[in-house]
Amino acid sequence: MKRTMAPYRADHVGSFLRSAAIKDARVKHEKGALSESELKAIEDREIEKLIKKQEEVGLKLATDGEYRRSFWHFDFFGMLDGVEIYELDHGIQFQGVQTKPKSIRVTGKIGFSKHPMLEHFKFVKAHTKVTPKMCIPSPTVMHFRLEPGAVDKKFYPERDAIFDDLAKAYRQAVKGFYDAGCRYLQFDDTAWAYLCSKEEMKKAKERGINVDRIAEDYTRIINQSLEGKPAEMVITTHVCRGNFRSTWIASGGYEPVGERLFGECKYDGYFLEYDTERAGGFEPLRFLPKGKKVAVLGLITSKSGTLEKKSDVKRRIEEAAKFAPLEQLALSPQCGFASTEEGNVLTEEQQWAKMREIIELADEVWG
Repeated sequence: MKRTMAPYRADHVGSFLRSAAIKDARVKHEKGALSESELKAIEDREIEKLIKKQEEVGLKLATDGEYRRSFWHFDFFGMLDGVEIYELDHGIQFQGVQTKPKSIRVTGKIGFSKHPMLEHFKFVKAHTKVTPKMCIPSPTVMHFRLEPGAVDKKFYPERDAIFDDLAKAYRQAVKGFYDAGCRYLQFDDTAWAYLCSKEEMKKAKERGINVDRIAEDYTRIINQSLEGKPAEMVITTHVCRGNFRSTWIASGGYEPVGERLFGECKYDGYFLEYDTERAGGFEPLRFLPKGKKVAVLGLITSKSGTLEKKSDVKRRIEEAAKFAPLEQLALSPQCGFASTEEGNVLTEEQQWAKMREIIELADEVWG
């Protein structure tokens, strides 16, 4: 039951802890002590090292670890046409801590042209012997994260009016990455996890989101974004409950969205957080259509350095296989190790120990 195409039996969500050299360089750059070209040279060198490390541990894919980003999502959105990053008086609230006070606003017609992350992908592709993987935030995240009043009414009368242009921009993104040689693309998505949380839905309603039709709207924009996707291009999603300095935001199992997310959204695979009881049980996997779609079980936590017991992980895979065929399952960390440049609370050695364990477990379960 080995897989020769993505998502792989042993896979990874995307981000890795930033190296000391990257952190130091970004601080110097922010202070004006390092030029743009000097920063890029350091990023290039450190990403080459990271790619080699992923290959050495046995992964069949490689990412740039999001080394060139501050946030997993805002950096990408801020590089779209008609979107800019700006400062707020507050960050995103996690358990006991907030992110940097940044957000995005729509200042023009949304589009995808000359996006710098195309070059970010090309660099990975040019420096790896395995499958280069690119991770970008889902279009749903942009809509969900917009603050009240963050859409310029000269271009869109209200927040929901961005849907069609946003989907068109993502179709252009899919084509752009495909033309750059990408065959493994991932839409990272916190919105679907928040749809599973009554508390987060209450907050969303207070921000002016129509929570009664949000799941329908998000299914539509995702499928519109995937229209015309080349058959040989794998596009997955990662459903995230929040990942900042080892903290989280949302709780709730996949039951409220399982049928729509797994059955109606035209993804090839789903990276699902299953590292704590906050994710609920495996029962919603019954909605995964029999066939080619793959559910990648995030049973290894990226939030701490404690290594999981192999017997416990295998037992949970067996539990999941009661609701979805084992051949349609795979294994990964529940999230990246550094969704923002600050990173989670564990060491690089612990990070790589977890990745090695995932590869060993995948060989033992599916090999």
